[in-house]
Amino acid sequence: MQSTIHTLIIGSGLTGLSTAHYLKKAGIPFHVVEKESRPGGVIQTVTENGFTYELGPNTGVIGSSEIVELFEDLQGLCELETANENAQKRYILKNGKWEQLPSGVMAGIKTPLFTWKDKFRLLGEPFRSKGKDPHETLSALVKRRMGQSFLDYAIDPFIIGVYAGDPEILVPKYALPKLYNLEQNYGSFIGGAVKKQFEKKTEAEKKITRKVFSARGGLSNLVNALYENAGKENFSFRAVNLQVVPEEGGYKVSWQTHGEKREINARKVVFTGGSFALPDVFPFIEREKLEKITRLRYAKIVEVTLGFKAWKGIELNGFGGLIPSREKRDILGVLYMSTLFENRAPKGGALLTIFMGGIRNENLANQPDDKIKEVVEREITDLMQLPEFQPDLFKITRYDYAIPQYEVNSGERFETIAELEKEYPGLILGGNMRDGIGMADRAKQGKMLAEQVKNPGL
Repeated sequence: MQSTIHTLIIGSGLTGLSTAHYLKKAGIPFHVVEKESRPGGVIQTVTENGFTYELGPNTGVIGSSEIVELFEDLQGLCELETANENAQKRYILKNGKWEQLPSGVMAGIKTPLFTWKDKFRLLGEPFRSKGKDPHETLSALVKRRMGQSFLDYAIDPFIIGVYAGDPEILVPKYALPKLYNLEQNYGSFIGGAVKKQFEKKTEAEKKITRKVFSARGGLSNLVNALYENAGKENFSFRAVNLQVVPEEGGYKVSWQTHGEKREINARKVVFTGGSFALPDVFPFIEREKLEKITRLRYAKIVEVTLGFKAWKGIELNGFGGLIPSREKRDILGVLYMSTLFENRAPKGGALLTIFMGGIRNENLANQPDDKIKEVVEREITDLMQLPEFQPDLFKITRYDYAIPQYEVNSGERFETIAELEKEYPGLILGGNMRDGIGMADRAKQGKMLAEQVKNPGL
């Protein structure tokens, strides 16, 4: 079975679906090939025993106009749901006690999270010289500008929550470019943030609210809407032994589904999967070049979903709680899903998501289910002040390649991707190995990849 298509998209996660969405809007023929039996990648919403929970990402942040644009385009098929006002309350564990992360000057003065020395030192932050090392680690940057306690009880838990990573390894230029550019462009975090508030915004920029979001009823509704809108006939699932080889005028893409071989000739190929899949999919690319991309490290994560039909623990009136590494606990944090969004748990109940593992505690992610359950019971009973641990829902989900870590070798990876795209016209390499890791980043990249298809050389 053989056919011809303008663009072949590999992967139907949010990046691949967003790319397909924008190609459909542009009237460019495409086909999407996916190894799993459904679209969405790790995004999957499940309704069970009165609870609606996620098996992949639980929430996103409206950090790009493109994620809003997707929901606008899909009106009638799915609905954007932003978290309630409680989402602004975020808690950090210090000395075994949850402390609210301050959001204003007075709260910042009163909080026990930071030392008085660093609180006073913060007054001088706008006047410190900007860094000169583009590969300075996040921990070095924060200690230089803000102090050790801000690193320990603000940045460290933030990085745990976003990357499941380590500030000693992540490089802001690549991992947190907006933070890096505040210092480089304005000379200061505080001064830069203030100045940016007064800068005139475009209509697209006004959509970037930084609010926590989901899709009403769960993120699978966004995935399914993109899939339906793009045209189900444009997708092939359960694709194994996928390979791409160049041929005159484009690429030949082959795979097998249920033992049947399928081939498509494509003028352009857009890859949106994990970097670890590149050698098998593109056997014609030099191993030495691919190694500069595939050495990307991923955080291994265990996600545990807990549902209680009658909640008897502490009041759940915030986004959730993050646990700094210096607290030496066996979980990374707790997300209060039933507080953020409607109809996620029975009335009077609670839905929690617990994260374990990450870059600094990968061994824990390798433990068997009974050990995971033992750790969760011990930690949650203590931290959430539960009189007993009797959840009505207990679900363990494991991800070996959960979150890519944007470390010092990221620049080399980005450069190599650009070189390969130039060397092999029509080949476009996307996915979360570049351009950020959040859902808003994926939607933004999807539009950008579609633009690359339309306008080679971008």
